[in-house]
Amino acid sequence: MARQKESADRGQPERPQEPAAKAPPARLKERYKKEIVPALSKKFGRTNVHSLPKLQKIVINMGVGKALQDKNRMEQAVDNLTQIAGQKAQITKARLAVSGFRLREGNEIGCRVTLRRERMYEFLDRLVSVALPRIRDFRGINPNSFDGHGNYTFGLSEQLVFPEIDPDKVTFTQGMDITFVTSTKSDDEARELLRSFGMPFREA
Repeated sequence: MARQKESADRGQPERPQEPAAKAPPARLKERYKKEIVPALSKKFGRTNVHSLPKLQKIVINMGVGKALQDKNRMEQAVDNLTQIAGQKAQITKARLAVSGFRLREGNEIGCRVTLRRERMYEFLDRLVSVALPRIRDFRGINPNSFDGHGNYTFGLSEQLVFPEIDPDKVTFTQGMDITFVTSTKSDDEARELLRSFGMPFREA
């Protein structure tokens, strides 16, 4: 009986697994290819697409100094940043000891996440479309916070501007720095790139 069952099982062709549905490309990624690249090419007078500025990565960093006294703060910060970014946040540790701050080498002092490709564009979309407009009395971000090498950093004072965070579960407000790393060394070109994505720079 066992042999008959085996042969019967062998006789049945295995049903091929259906391929998983491919997620649609990020909206801003498609916008970059179809709208932003042609616009930048015309503005800068360059036909070589590879010479045009592009976004390479977004780094979100939370400094959690009070975690030295309260480890629950670090746990909550990591959880919040993971929800905001859609990617697991990594804990950062002190590289040097600073006696004045009672800081020892290896102490956990913050958390960060680096976003690339689809997640980078998805985060940027949510930041521009949802989070920034939720800031009270928001009048735009500083257009001059570039580092001289085409990278831009600005800070948010609290995590609650992101709808992924449930305010009922938050016991303290936590700020963060967000850095946009671009392929260009020109601040002006990087500013134009980010403006094309919808970054709301205020008038200088």
